[in-house]
Amino acid sequence: MELVLRRATIEDAEVIFDWRNDPVTRLSSHNTEAIDFSSHVAWFRATLENPMRQLLIAEKDGAPVGTVRTDYDANGSAELSWTIAPGARGQGIAKHMVKAVADEVAKKCVVKAEVKVGNTASVKVAEAAGMQMARQDGLRISSRRRGRFWRDFI
Repeated sequence: MELVLRRATIEDAEVIFDWRNDPVTRLSSHNTEAIDFSSHVAWFRATLENPMRQLLIAEKDGAPVGTVRTDYDANGSAELSWTIAPGARGQGIAKHMVKAVADEVAKKCVVKAEVKVGNTASVKVAEAAGMQMARQDGLRISSRRRGRFWRDFI
């Protein structure tokens, strides 16, 4: 699959707003409430300006199809979260883009993700990226050691 990952720009704000408010996306999100546009733009600007956060857009054939956000912390870990465009779901895009980002991030950090229990698609994405899942407080917490897949240590 030919995907291109690029940094998000303010021009991406509207399409990401639509994806974030998609009903399926809302059900899988930690915050299930709809987001108003002014709040989204404020969040988006803050995201773009945050040196501890990276927001990437995945494109297929020149069209945006998903995002991967990386939140770095001072403890040497990074949490990934992702969204797939409604029209691009079920095509394996999330597995490819998250694995590509996880592989790069794992060169310098422990990679983590939090997935709501019941979000089977995101659990499969995290596992395909080499993360091992464990259940905790209504979430599935995943982790991948720095530099290697967990399975390299089992």
